[in-house]
Amino acid sequence: MMSDGISNALAAVYVFILIGVVVASFIESGTIAAIVYYGLDLIHPTVFLPMGLILCSFMSVCVGSMLGTVATVGVILIGIGAAMGVPLPIVAGMVIAGASFGDKMSPISDTTNLAALATGTDLYTHIKSMLYTTIPTYFICLIIFTFIGLEYADQTLSTEGILNFKTAIDDHFIISFWGFIPIIVLFTLSFKRVAAEPSMIVASGIAVIIAVLQQNHDIVSILGSLQNGYFAETGNQDLNQLLNRGGILGMMPTLAIALFAMALGGLLDKAGYLHSMLYGILNHLKGLVQLLAATMLTGFVSSIATGQSFISIVLTAQLFKKKYEDMGLKRRMLSRTIEESTTLITPLMPWSLGGAFYSGAMGVSVFEYAPWAFLNYLNFIVALIMASLGIAIFKTNN
Repeated sequence: MMSDGISNALAAVYVFILIGVVVASFIESGTIAAIVYYGLDLIHPTVFLPMGLILCSFMSVCVGSMLGTVATVGVILIGIGAAMGVPLPIVAGMVIAGASFGDKMSPISDTTNLAALATGTDLYTHIKSMLYTTIPTYFICLIIFTFIGLEYADQTLSTEGILNFKTAIDDHFIISFWGFIPIIVLFTLSFKRVAAEPSMIVASGIAVIIAVLQQNHDIVSILGSLQNGYFAETGNQDLNQLLNRGGILGMMPTLAIALFAMALGGLLDKAGYLHSMLYGILNHLKGLVQLLAATMLTGFVSSIATGQSFISIVLTAQLFKKKYEDMGLKRRMLSRTIEESTTLITPLMPWSLGGAFYSGAMGVSVFEYAPWAFLNYLNFIVALIMASLGIAIFKTNN
């Protein structure tokens, strides 16, 4: 039973390995450094909160990780917000909202790939389906943060932290717009719906070439980074947190958790535990909104119980896959709903690994920043409203 569950995840092994390769190669080429370097120039007191949201979103989409975004750009924005007199819970909520958006929408995010895999949905089809509900929610958040930010528009911006961070980047990378080429290639291939594996390989190959030709890194050290992750001692702790990660081996803990989750899901499904537990509930779900709400509630409860999203994603997929098929809904509906109730909820739980890390990194408790992380709880509300209006519903007969 466990082997059957794992066999369904074997295709994801290559993607998880390539995520580590992409991150390491993007660091070697200066792509990640360039994104942060130029992104910090966009910060201005008048638009501090909305531009911070956009910067965190773009950074998280590029690296496919909330942890990396919060630990670097998020910490810098916390310092800037404190200097401007912006309440830190608001700044932290903005950081979490932006990082959550990127982690949910990135083709190199582990949770995004796992949600697509667990439901049998094509990765890019899954991401495209999430755009329908996530983009409207994102614009709502932008508007809210813009209005909140106007209250602090006349504050003085302290640039010391930004200058120190940019100086550290300058000391270790040659920053230019050439660094954006790998990420542009990855997004272009994704937009053209090229499969995830070749898209990642091509983008990583271009990043390696740029690392050799522009950053003057030798090929042996680059290959070492692709295997073991990038490592550098820059003298700047925030920059170290941004750079020292990635690599194939760096993805192994995440891959192990995903495989265990798939094995557990296969066991519970094949043995009939899941069917027995929810048989009565599933039989009473007649309407679309009821089904989506039940899926989200299951995702919430399982995330709260386990403290992380991997097992929650797999279990929720196993529970509801057949019901969605019986109601004539495409699998992308299930994968989208799962992400809206698992990936986005775990940063708001103090006992989760992510919640504990984010709270410690930014110096703001989860209970303080949670009310301001608008995207994380508005997304599922928007999704339910759209479903009740019949918007963005994907059925097997259309």
